[in-house]
Amino acid sequence: MRLKRTLLVTGALLGIVYNAWAQNRLITYPAPEGEEMKNDFVVDVREPGGEWKQVDTYAVKVDEVRDTKHHVEKASLGYFDFSGEVEVKVRFCHGSIETARVRPLSYGIVPTVTDSVLTFRLDRPRNLSVEVNGDIFHNLHLFANPIDVNNPLEGTTLKKLKRRRDLIYFGPGVHRLPGDTLNVPSGKTVYVAGGAVVKGCIRAVNVRDVKILGRGKVHPEGRGAGLSIVNSKNVLVDGLISTQCPTGGSDSVTIRNVKVISSYGWGDGLNVFASNNVLFDGVFCRNSDDCTTVYGTRMGFVGGCRNITMQNSTLWADVAHPIFIGIHGNVKNPEVLENLNYVNIDILDHKEKQLDYQGCLAINAGDNNLIRHVRFENIRIENFRQGQLLNLRIFYNKKYCQAPGRGIEDVFFKDIVYTGSNAEVSQIIGYDKERRVKNIRFENLVINGVRIADNMPGKPTWYKTGDMARIFVGEHTEGVTFE
Repeated sequence: MRLKRTLLVTGALLGIVYNAWAQNRLITYPAPEGEEMKNDFVVDVREPGGEWKQVDTYAVKVDEVRDTKHHVEKASLGYFDFSGEVEVKVRFCHGSIETARVRPLSYGIVPTVTDSVLTFRLDRPRNLSVEVNGDIFHNLHLFANPIDVNNPLEGTTLKKLKRRRDLIYFGPGVHRLPGDTLNVPSGKTVYVAGGAVVKGCIRAVNVRDVKILGRGKVHPEGRGAGLSIVNSKNVLVDGLISTQCPTGGSDSVTIRNVKVISSYGWGDGLNVFASNNVLFDGVFCRNSDDCTTVYGTRMGFVGGCRNITMQNSTLWADVAHPIFIGIHGNVKNPEVLENLNYVNIDILDHKEKQLDYQGCLAINAGDNNLIRHVRFENIRIENFRQGQLLNLRIFYNKKYCQAPGRGIEDVFFKDIVYTGSNAEVSQIIGYDKERRVKNIRFENLVINGVRIADNMPGKPTWYKTGDMARIFVGEHTEGVTFE
């Protein structure tokens, strides 16, 4: 009954938003009363030559590690929808702008700066970090979305919308879920509108044919996942902003244009446990632990993983790994993690002092897991603060594993570009003669403008090619090649 009342009260407000949506190429969403906002920036957007519209900026917590201790800082977050082109104006409220950058750097967005104001244009949707005077912990996370084709008000009337029994609708405003949890029934669509904030967790548990959509924010009052998919099939999550979105024991899951930002311990972004056929497309992760993982048996979910793809995405690990594969599994009934693909990804940061947990691209086989057929392609790694470019190991980490992994096989790195100066020595290491790392192929690995290849000019014949890239190729490895 409470959810139905939410639909009735807020639907009329969103009717106004829908009319604007039908006429304009630019939509902004006023923040609801009661949400904590941030005043470090004033953000305005407009169609070229049109009237400026303000983008409200929320406070969002991020994790800064200083001297091995965690410090929660408050950054800014704003979002809007557009098509065609849009002009963006950002005024910094704490003095002059000495330096400014818009990341990912691969987008080539160079802002124009005048005193305390920076401006730039966008010709396509982007998930961005706007950073002033080198401050990455009080930055502006600016999510420029495509026009939302999932808006249920499109092409219908509010009266008809209210009769839809397959829809659970949250309009603009703050909503607190009864019991802090909404378990979505099979066949239902949940829509969280722009300007809405849902306090709690929206979950797909033991269901199928579920959609969780919108532009709003979903997060618990404290720590924990705002979205989760558990033992379910055929689930779509699209467009929302949250803290974490794990997937466990599930099949045929698509997570698209979802943004997850966390600040607390164990704040992994997009975990996959014992699931198959999972697609992440256009996601943004800034997390206080691993951004995205693939594990076997773990957290009550049992089985291996197959056909996991992440593409067109941005990863920012304030702690631990941007990409981490393989540490957890079933020792008694060994599992396989295979057909894992990471394509067209920007990695903005990696900060990890512990050597056991470093690696932007990390495959650490434990618990008798066999990990095979992994592809990293078209990945751009910026100058992260501390860690390794890659880490491929079969290991026995007694803190988290009951046995070493069985093997790592057939891993392909293509068009990997790293530009930076903070990378420590990367590692490719097997465990013993039965538990090996083999068939690791690099094609067009470029480090600070230098292509690393077996026949690269200037490489002494007695050097391993990995030495030229500060990659230690250790014992129990075979078939490691650089082209």
